[in-house]
Amino acid sequence: MTANVAVETTPEAPLWNDPAQPVAARVDALIGAMTLQEKIAQLYGVWVGASDNGGEVAPHQHDMEEAVDLDALLPDGLGQLTRPFGTAPVDPALGALSLMRTQARIASANRFGIPAVAHEECLAGFAAWGATAYPVPLSWGATFDPELVRRMAAAIGADMRSVGVHQGLAPVLDVVRDARWGRVEETIGEDPYLVGTIGTAYVQGLESAGIVATLKHFVGYSASRAGRNLAPAPMGARERADVLLPPFEMAVREGGARSVMHAYNDIDGVPAAADETLLTGLLRDTWGFEGTVVADYFGIAFLKTLHGVAGDWAGAAGTALTAGVDIELPTVKTFGAPLAEAVAEGRVPEAVIDRALRRVLGQKAMLGLLDPDWSPVPPALDGADLDDPDALRGTVDLDRPGNRELAREIAERAVVLLTNDGTLPLTRPRRIALVGPNADEPTAVLGCYSFPLHVGVHHPGTPVGIDLPTLRDTLAAEFPDAEITVARGTGVDDGDTAGIADAVAAARDADVVVAVLGDRAGLFGRGTSGEGCDAESLALPGAQQHLLDTLLDSGRPVVTVLLSGRPYALGRAVTESAAIVQSFFPGVAGTGAIAGVLSGRTAPSGRLPVSVPSGPGAQPTTYLGARLAQLSEVSNIDPTPAFGFGHGLTYTTFAWSDLAVDAEEAATDGEFGLALTVRNTGDRAGTEVVQLYLHDPVASVVQPVQRLVGYTRVPLEPGEARRIRVAVPADVASFTGRDGHRIVEPGRLELRLAASSTDTRLTATVTLTGPERRVDHTRRFHAAFTEEPAPQG
Repeated sequence: MTANVAVETTPEAPLWNDPAQPVAARVDALIGAMTLQEKIAQLYGVWVGASDNGGEVAPHQHDMEEAVDLDALLPDGLGQLTRPFGTAPVDPALGALSLMRTQARIASANRFGIPAVAHEECLAGFAAWGATAYPVPLSWGATFDPELVRRMAAAIGADMRSVGVHQGLAPVLDVVRDARWGRVEETIGEDPYLVGTIGTAYVQGLESAGIVATLKHFVGYSASRAGRNLAPAPMGARERADVLLPPFEMAVREGGARSVMHAYNDIDGVPAAADETLLTGLLRDTWGFEGTVVADYFGIAFLKTLHGVAGDWAGAAGTALTAGVDIELPTVKTFGAPLAEAVAEGRVPEAVIDRALRRVLGQKAMLGLLDPDWSPVPPALDGADLDDPDALRGTVDLDRPGNRELAREIAERAVVLLTNDGTLPLTRPRRIALVGPNADEPTAVLGCYSFPLHVGVHHPGTPVGIDLPTLRDTLAAEFPDAEITVARGTGVDDGDTAGIADAVAAARDADVVVAVLGDRAGLFGRGTSGEGCDAESLALPGAQQHLLDTLLDSGRPVVTVLLSGRPYALGRAVTESAAIVQSFFPGVAGTGAIAGVLSGRTAPSGRLPVSVPSGPGAQPTTYLGARLAQLSEVSNIDPTPAFGFGHGLTYTTFAWSDLAVDAEEAATDGEFGLALTVRNTGDRAGTEVVQLYLHDPVASVVQPVQRLVGYTRVPLEPGEARRIRVAVPADVASFTGRDGHRIVEPGRLELRLAASSTDTRLTATVTLTGPERRVDHTRRFHAAFTEEPAPQG
C-alpha cells in the first residue's frame, strides 16, 4: 500500500499546491482552473461508513435520501465525508485505515488531488465505537469550570485528529428556553454567559488539536414553541440579540471557531438556512467570521419540504447559497445536479458558488489538504503495516486511562447536591436499598449523541465498546461492607407499577434508600431525553414519581439520585427527601462520581446550569424572566423554581464578608472594582462558586430581574479564606436598545454577589455616569476575577 498520496511537485507545479503562497492567491488560482461541476463537488458531503475490515468506506443509505454512486461523483472531487466513524461500529484502527484508503481514492480520482474534509459528531466525546463517552454538555455547564472543559475538548480533538478526522460538529450553543425540549441535554444551560464561556472553552480546546469546531445551531433552535423539536421559534429581535446570539459572538471572537451550522427553525417566517441577514449580514459582515457555514443535516432540502420557501431543489440550493450556506450536509441532494442546472438556466449566478467555494478551499488549504506533501495516513497509523488489517485491529485506543481520568474529573465536578438534611455523606451504612430504573442500567449515564445510544442500538449484537459500571457496581465498591439490595420498582417510562411493592419491602429492610431515577436517552421518541424526545410536562417520566412518593412513605431516609438529561419537578421529594443528587448524563465515570459524593470521598461542587421547577407545568420559564414573569397576585401559576439556576450545596459552609467597592460611580465606558472575602467555616475542604449577577432597576427596555455576568470557582481548605477581586466593565451592562443597537445606559445598577440566582450574599449599588454609549460584538464580555489570600484572623 502506498503510504503517501501527494500532488507531483515540479518546477511548474500549480500555484495552489505551493504552501509558501498566500492562501487567497492559492484558492483564486484553483478556482480559476475548475469547471462548474468541479466547483460544485467541493460544496457537498457524502454520508459514508468506514469498513470493518479496513477497506474503503461505503455510502450510507439514509431513509431520507437516494443512494449515492461514488464512482460517478469522485472524478469531480468531493467536499466532505460525513461520519465515517459515527455511522456503524468499527474498530478505530480499521476505521482509520478505511478512511485513509478512501481519501487516497478521492484525491487520485480528481484532477487536482484534493481530498475531502472528514467530519464527526463530538458532542460528548468522539462519537466512535470504543471512544470515551464524556459527560454531556449540561454537565459541562454544571462544572462552572471553563478550563476543565477546554482540557476535555483538546483530548477529544486529539483523538479525532489521530485517526484522520478534520471537523467536529460541536459545541451546541443553544440557550435553554424551555426545559421540555428534548435536546436540553445537549445544551450547556439556560444562561447565555455560562453557555458562552463554557462553549468558547470547548471551541478553544477542539481547535487547539487542529479540529475545526462547528458552532450550532445558528440560531434560535432552542426557543421553539412548546419545546418541540424542529418547530418554529417565535421571538423578538431583542431576545435573539440579548439571549441567543451572545454565545455565538463569544465563540467566534474569542474561541476562533472555523465553522457554523445553521439551525432548522424559522424566526418570524424566515428559515435560518435562508436568512441572508443572519448568515451573511451579521455573521460575516458584522462579526467578521471567515470560516464555513455548513447545513444542518438535510436542512437545505427542508427549505422545500418543510418550510415551503422553495419550489424545487434548485430553488432550495440557490436560496441557501445566497443566504450564506457553503456546504450541504450530510449528503448531496440540492447542491448536485439541481444546482448545476440552476446555474445553466441563469437562476443562480456562478459567482455565488465561487464565494462559497473560496471559503471551502481556503479551509482545506489551512488544513494542509492542498499541500504537495499531503498524506492520507493519519498519525495513529504512522509507521504501521498498512497491508495487514488484522494486525492493526485493537492498536488504536480511544478510551485511554488519561481520557477516563479526565471524564472522572468532569463528572465529579458536575454532580449537584440539591438538598441534604445531614444524611449525606453516608457513614458506613449496613443495608442499602438501591431502587429505581437507573440503579443497575449501564447506559443510564449516556446522552443521546453517545455512540452506544446514537448508533450502537442499531447493532444489538455488537459489544458496547467501553466499560460502563452501573451505580450498583460502584456503590458495592464504595461500601464493601454494606448489604445492597436492588429493586427496579418501575421502568423509566413504561408506567409499570408491579415492582413497587418489592421496592418498598427492600426500603423497609434498609438503613437508607438510594432511589435512582431519571431518563433514558434516545433519538426521535426512542427515549425520554434526546433529539426528538420532547416532554409534554416536566413530571418524572412514567410511574417514577409514584415510586418516589411510595418510598418517601416507607419511613426510611430516601436519597434521590437523578441521572437525567433535563431538570424535573420532584413533588414531595423537594422537602421530604433526605438528600437530592442531580447528575446530567455524566458519562463513563459518572456512577463512580456519584458514589464518591454519596460516601463523602469527594465533596460535591456542581451548580445547576438550569433551574429545577417546582411543578411540572409552569413552563416555559428560566431564571432570566422579567418582573412580569415572576410570581404575582394576578395569576394562580407560581413559576418560582424549587431550585434556582446556579444552586448547589457541598459538605462544608462558607461565609462571605467584607465587601468593598473601589468607587460607586464609573463612566459608561469605565469599570467597577469590587472585593469580598470568602471563608470556609466548616471542617472539610470544599469549593464555593462565586456568581456575579447584574440587576438593572430602570432601563429603557424591559430587562430580566437579574442575569449572570461573571463567576469563579474558589476551592478552600477548612478555615481558609481568600480575598476575591472583581473588575466589572460597564460593557457587561449592555443590552439591545429600542433602536436595535446594543447600548450601555447611564443609571443605577445592583451588582449581586451570590451563591446562586436565588441566594444573594452581598450587593453593591453602583451608578454608571455620562452619555449613553453604543457597543458591538467587540465589547468586553467578562467580569475579571482574581484571587489572593485573605488576612488571617
